[in-house]
Amino acid sequence: MKNMKTMIFKWVAGIAVGAIGGYLYWYYIGCVSGSCAITSSPVNSTIYGALMGGLFLNTFESKKSKDETGKSI
Repeated sequence: MKNMKTMIFKWVAGIAVGAIGGYLYWYYIGCVSGSCAITSSPVNSTIYGALMGGLFLNTFESKKSKDETGKSI
């Protein structure tokens, strides 16, 4: 059960941080001409940031290594 809570927390934290980052990128840098697909709209930028944040934080997993007897080291 603890593993599931950790996994869900990592997804939620990654999505939240990514969404905030995506919005801040649009706000401070953005696309002046409006021809950029992602950064021309705050919605697109926020969704893209949330997706990337969620995927990025979930690439880090803590796996316990096991020796030959099956015991965790």
